[in-house]
Parts: sequence; C-alpha cells; structure tokens
Amino acid sequence: MRSVIFVNGEVTDYAPLRAWLRADDYLVCADGGLRHCLAVGRTPHAVVGDLDSAEPELIKQLATQGMVIERHPPAKDKTDLELAVEFALRKGADELLLLGALGGRLDQTVANLLLLAGSNWPVPIAIAEGEQLAQVLRSGERLVLTAPIGSTVSVLALSAEVTGITYTGLEYPLENFTLVLGSTRGVSNVIVHAPATIQIDDGLLLVVQTFPTQ
Repeated sequence: MRSVIFVNGEVTDYAPLRAWLRADDYLVCADGGLRHCLAVGRTPHAVVGDLDSAEPELIKQLATQGMVIERHPPAKDKTDLELAVEFALRKGADELLLLGALGGRLDQTVANLLLLAGSNWPVPIAIAEGEQLAQVLRSGERLVLTAPIGSTVSVLALSAEVTGITYTGLEYPLENFTLVLGSTRGVSNVIVHAPATIQIDDGLLLVVQTFPTQ
C-alpha cells in the first residue's frame, strides 16, 4: 500500500500535485495539510498532529464520514509530519509520498527534506513538488530514475561524503566518484538513455528528478 501524506507547506498550483495521486492511495494529512487534500478533491483517510492548523468544525464533519483522527498535544518532540509518517507506517504503508512538504517557512522546508535522511525508515520515502521528485539513497542502494529522457537530475551529499557514486544513462558520467557535503558537482545533469541509474557505496545522497511540464 502506498500512503500519500499531505503536509502544510505552500502549494500554488494544484494540478501537478493532483497528478501524483493514485486512486488507491491511503491519504494521511499532517495537520494543516488537510487543506491541500481537500483542494485536490480527495477525502483523507486520517489526519495526524496537534490540529492547531485545521478547522475544528471541518475535523468534526470529516470524522462523521469515517476519517481517523490521531490528535497529539501541542508540546511534542516531533513535527506533525514525522508523526504522520509513523502513523502511515503503523497502518502498513510500504511506500510513502509527501506532498506539500516544501515552501513557506524555511526551517520547516529544510526539516521536511532532511526527514527523508534523518531516520532509517523501513520503506522508501519521496517528496514531490510540482514536477520534481526528491528521494534519498543510502549506503549500497541503487535507484532507477523514473523521469524520461531529457529530464534534469541533480544529486547533493547529505552526509560528510558519499562514496562510490556511479551513473548510467546520464550525460555527464561518474564512476566510483566521491561527493562531499556542500559540493555542487552533482547539480543539473541530464538523462540521455533509459534506464538511467544512480548507485552509491556509502553515505546519504539526495536525488532530485525534474519531470517535463505536461
């Protein structure tokens, strides 16, 4: 089961966000992310958080329709998003996609991106933003890129260094390369052959694919 988590970030165009959804997704809202879920015409299965950003009457209305509510106290040690991720995993999700996780407050945006790498999550987690998809590769992993030929791909080190970076199908090849934290060497590559892949030996690598605008 794939779970999509709506986050309370900034969304200026709902069409690209709606395009990421599937009919059988299990929809979880991290507090104010409820507004994004409703804006794309979907009814969530659950809302998680301290609910300080969601309208109480709306919460009550949706609860009568079967929506699960997991309310947490305002004084908590985790963000609403992290709590929503843990909730989705307990529900049996084997894949997580975060929508509306970027924009707005800079600290929240950075925290949401780093959440991908901060814990050893047992299932793949990605963030979709417009036509972009962000994922994290961990030590020994290999990623088959899903963006079509001509798409832009960028990688950034999230650990002090990432070793053994090897590309296939990208315009600017790398083989057994080491990328250090803060380097821009991996920004703005292009997919020229399919399937294109990225693999690493050790470290944490952020991979961002930019899909063509439909």
